[in-house]
Amino acid sequence: MDTAIAEIERGGRVESRHAGTAVVVDADGDVVFALGDIALPTYPRSAVKAFLALPLVESGAAERLGLDDEELALACASHNGEPAHVTVAARMLGRAGRNVACLECGTHWPTNADAAHALARSGGEPNALHNNCSGKHAGFVCLACDQEQDLAGYIHPAHPIMREVTAALADVTDAAHGEDNRGIDGCSIPTYAIPMRALAHGFARFGTGHGLGRERARAAARLRTAVANAPFMVGGSGRFDTVLMQALGSAVFSKMGAEGIMAASLPEQGLGIAVKCHDGAPRAAEVAMATLLMRFLGPEARDHTVLRDLATHDIRNWNGMTVGRVRAAPFI
Repeated sequence: MDTAIAEIERGGRVESRHAGTAVVVDADGDVVFALGDIALPTYPRSAVKAFLALPLVESGAAERLGLDDEELALACASHNGEPAHVTVAARMLGRAGRNVACLECGTHWPTNADAAHALARSGGEPNALHNNCSGKHAGFVCLACDQEQDLAGYIHPAHPIMREVTAALADVTDAAHGEDNRGIDGCSIPTYAIPMRALAHGFARFGTGHGLGRERARAAARLRTAVANAPFMVGGSGRFDTVLMQALGSAVFSKMGAEGIMAASLPEQGLGIAVKCHDGAPRAAEVAMATLLMRFLGPEARDHTVLRDLATHDIRNWNGMTVGRVRAAPFI
């Protein structure tokens, strides 16, 4: 039977539950907390964008191209497509002597409603820079240009750049990434189903450098610093990851993925956390993650206003009345 990670309360009763899996692992791979089937292969989707950015940094490409904190944070991002995100993505491409025409992530309207409405009012049309993955793809372009690789088809598994970043994924998570567990992500690059335990272990290693080579550990630290210094780039206005890291800084590295995936590194505690809501609901994964952070960051985290707010969401009706709430299940 599935295990609930979040509950919806209305009128003093539990109206519905979201089933899921949650796991906390230390940098040695030992399980500290588990709920559900932690061996379940799951697509981490955008949660592993920072792992994909490791070759950009450890190769020296980021330094040679002069990528700053905002640009490196955007390489790890699933952003809202707000003007600042679009500007930084274009700036990244400019460092490599390229422009939006080379991006192979596809086009969609900004996911932030205000940004989308402003673009529409201006008579503008979205382009690939507005894609929530444009920073990640700009990072691939920067790496390819630094290595003098042909950019065409960089999204395909056989391209040298995609082989390089896939190898980084396999190294950090210590899980196989091959054709038999490969799918295609929303931005057209491969995504690989791996056990939830492996995902959490990867985040523990990313947060501590333990078990990674010296240059890879240094690259992970550089990316964590960039994100801590520019958390707006990772998500944007109102987004869980941005709100969390604006409040807690380098104490947490957090990254969401599509279909109810959340993952986080706790560098000081040496822990990695992975949460999956089985029905894909972000609201469930977010409250479960916030509750686990309150539990594992230490006693002072339980009183942190931002964490408390993220761990419980009010539900309001069309008249603005508070009619219920979303909260983590008791098992969390």
